[in-house]
Amino acid sequence: MSDVVRSVKDLPEVSFIDNDTLEKMRIRMVANFETEYKRITGQEIALSPSDPNRILLYAHALELYQIEQYIDRAGKQDLIKYSYGEFLDNLAAGRGVLRRKASPAETVLRFTLSEKKEYAVGIPEGTKATNGDLIYFATEGYDEVPAGKEYVDIRAVCTEEGRAGNGLLPGQINMLVDLVPYVKSVTNVTESSEGTDLETDESLAERVFLAPGGYSVAGPDDAYIYWTKTYSALIGDVHVTSPEPVQVEVRVLMEDGSLPTETVIEGLTEYLMDENIRPITDKVTVFAPETEEFDILFTYYINKSDQSKAGMIQEAVETAVAEYKKWQTCTIGRDINPSELIKKVMAAGAKRLDVIEPTFCQVPATSVARIHMQTVTYGGIEDD
Repeated sequence: MSDVVRSVKDLPEVSFIDNDTLEKMRIRMVANFETEYKRITGQEIALSPSDPNRILLYAHALELYQIEQYIDRAGKQDLIKYSYGEFLDNLAAGRGVLRRKASPAETVLRFTLSEKKEYAVGIPEGTKATNGDLIYFATEGYDEVPAGKEYVDIRAVCTEEGRAGNGLLPGQINMLVDLVPYVKSVTNVTESSEGTDLETDESLAERVFLAPGGYSVAGPDDAYIYWTKTYSALIGDVHVTSPEPVQVEVRVLMEDGSLPTETVIEGLTEYLMDENIRPITDKVTVFAPETEEFDILFTYYINKSDQSKAGMIQEAVETAVAEYKKWQTCTIGRDINPSELIKKVMAAGAKRLDVIEPTFCQVPATSVARIHMQTVTYGGIEDD
């Protein structure tokens, strides 16, 4: 969860029904019945738990409380803290923000002929290739191998939207699905990337929060952060600096903590140069953040009283280390902090840790921590 979304979620709780509960409603309805009965008849009445009138009131309370829940939810859907799904879509639309649709991964396929020809060999639009694992890529538009040439490179997109087609390394897409005369082989020459899933509520809520910054033409940080995150759902963290007047440096980190590729940097640079985004006086440059490497090297121990669940604790420690790595390496400018590692591992059930690495290190605002080596050792059971 980003710091922006976390700050929104930490806002005070709001109740449009004054925190009413089913039990409060039951008590209130019984009290009202007894009061009105005395007012109308002049006689006292006390409804016992088995009184038919009390049972009837309890039945009505269930329906009325359900209505209250709908009322409370309806009110909360106008607040970013609570809004979700279609409600959040409509809230976002009021600020000119639309949920990003899923998009397919793309790559470049190289079609190689069995031999050079004296004439051009056409590659039909939609020619498909696969990695043999039900991931298919189809060529965009018609292209051809020129006469006297042996191959041609063609852009291709995954037939399935989402991230499933990302991360296929050069050479992994090497099976031709649609046979083309004279084509001997096909292979991807670039890693497949740019596939995105439908934008999550968390990501959309963050952009809704940042949207007002996008209205300014003065070039505030939030404006560049908003437009950068709008460019791609794969971008996780953004850091904006201005080392000199009118110079703007935008550093981006991908959602999984990886550094942006040249394709992402070039595409984002072109996007931010749009006259409706960039103040006319700004010179915008996009960078990958610099890196500060660190190691994870520690031994942990488990209390003897927890011996029966030692296996579960070891699995929990592995998860805690993975969470720490994500926390440490997915935010630009975050100091390398071993205390966070200790906190997470202790919360997973460890008795104590002997931490050799990492040691605390301040990370420049334009850099990101990157893990170099990891060695986690289980030291065994110790007396409490």
